[in-house]
Amino acid sequence: MKLSERRVLVGMSGGVDSSAVAALLVEQGFEVIGITIKTYDYELTGGNVGNESSCCSLDGINDARRVALYLGIPHYVVDFTLPFKSRVIDYFTAEYMAGRTPNPCVQCNRHIKWGELLRKADMVGAAYIATGHYARIRRDETSCRYILSRGRDKRKDQSYALWALTQEQLSRTLFPLAEWTKEETRSYLEQKGIPIARKHESFELCFVPDNDYRRFLSEVAPESKETKGPILRNGQVIGEHQGYPFYTIGQRRGLGLSSPEPLYVLDILPEHHAVVVGTEDELYHRRLIAESVNTIKYSSIEQPRDFEVKIRYKDDGAPAKCWISEDGILQVDFHFPRRAITPGQSAVVYEGDDVVAGGIITGRFD
Repeated sequence: MKLSERRVLVGMSGGVDSSAVAALLVEQGFEVIGITIKTYDYELTGGNVGNESSCCSLDGINDARRVALYLGIPHYVVDFTLPFKSRVIDYFTAEYMAGRTPNPCVQCNRHIKWGELLRKADMVGAAYIATGHYARIRRDETSCRYILSRGRDKRKDQSYALWALTQEQLSRTLFPLAEWTKEETRSYLEQKGIPIARKHESFELCFVPDNDYRRFLSEVAPESKETKGPILRNGQVIGEHQGYPFYTIGQRRGLGLSSPEPLYVLDILPEHHAVVVGTEDELYHRRLIAESVNTIKYSSIEQPRDFEVKIRYKDDGAPAKCWISEDGILQVDFHFPRRAITPGQSAVVYEGDDVVAGGIITGRFD
C-alpha cells in the first residue's frame, strides 16, 4: 500500500501525553488513526487485577477510546500479547534468572512500540507513527542520519529508553511534544476540553502493575524460587539469600545480615546461586562494556572520544572516554569511578543533548 505523508498512526495509551499528541496532529491537519496495544494478559500477570491504570491497561484502553471519540478519529485496539511475551516478558525473566537487572522498556520500544506499530502503519498506509515521548528527532543533512536528542523538558526526557531505535524507525517517527513541558501538555488538554488532562502518571512496569517484580517473577517463573543460596563476603559465607533473581547491584535492604558496617550487593553469581556483598566503596568501578550496541548520531566510534554516559534512567550522566571496538562492543572508561554499574541496564552515550549510541551493560571493571 502506498504510504501517505499526511496519515499518522498514533500510539494511544489513554494517558495525557499520547492524547495530546493525537489532538495536536488533528489540529495540524493530519489524518490521524489512533491505535492502542494490548500487550499482556491481565489475569496472568497478576497484581492489581481489575484496577489497572498503567500504560496499555484496561483503563488505558477505555480512556484512549474516549479521547478518540472526542476527537472524531478512528481508533483500534490490537493484540500484541504474543510478541510482547516473547520480546519483553520472556526477556525480563531470563535476564533476572541470568543474574542481571533488565530494562524491559528498551526492548518494548524497539520491538513492540516501533517494530509492531510500523508494521501496522504500513497496513493502513501511514508514513509515520507518533507517540507522546518527550524527545527530539532531526535529520542531519551532512551525515544523512536521523539523530535522537533530549526533549526540552529535561525532567521528563525519555531519550535514554529510546537508544535502541534504528535509523529506519527514527525516520518514520514524530514526537509532537519534543518542545513541550508536561505542564504545558496538561494545560493544552484542558483548553481542548479533554477530560483526562489531570490523569495521574504511571511509573511502574505496565505488566507488573503492583510494582512488585519479585511477586511477578515468583508467579511467572516458578524456578526463581528455587535459587536460594549463600551470601558471600570476601569468599566467606555470611548468610543465605531468598533467591538471587530477587537482588540487584547496590541493594542494601532485605539482606537479613547483621554487620558493624552497611553491606551492599556487589555481584550476583547465578552459576553458584550466590550473592556477593561488600562495603559501599566496593560498589565503584571505572570501566564498563556494553553489547547489543546501536549507533545513532555516528555510524561508528572507532577512536576513543570524550562523551557523557548515563548508566540508568535517573542518572545525571558522567564524562567518559568511549569507543566501539572491532568486535562491536561499546567500551566506556569514566573519568571518575561510578557507583553501582549494573549488568542488564543500558549505557547510553550523549554528546550534548544528542544520543550517540547505546548498549546493554555486560561487565564492569576497576
